[in-house]
Amino acid sequence: MTTGDCCARLGAGALSEEEAAATARVFRALGDPARVRIVNLLAASGGEVCVCDLTAPLGLSQPTVSHHLKVLREVGLLRREQRGTWAYHSLDREAMRRLSTVTLLEGATP
Repeated sequence: MTTGDCCARLGAGALSEEEAAATARVFRALGDPARVRIVNLLAASGGEVCVCDLTAPLGLSQPTVSHHLKVLREVGLLRREQRGTWAYHSLDREAMRRLSTVTLLEGATP
């Protein structure tokens, strides 16, 4: 029996060390349930959301939500646009696409 007979072929290209380190930072940021919920709420919104629109659904104070948004921005998952005194956040779709490729099975589509 050869190695090819017993082992599945790797479907996705291997991550470089830099890509793996960046992806690990993203997963660490997503290790907090509030941040996972923020990403979910932003994905469901389909657009930009103000921090004031996230406090009630999350049951968290504005400073706490702002902190979580900052962490998600720092790892590149979110975009932020300042409009006067308000900041609007949205998912960085390219970052989400890159993240999804880490877990894709061969033949699956994102």
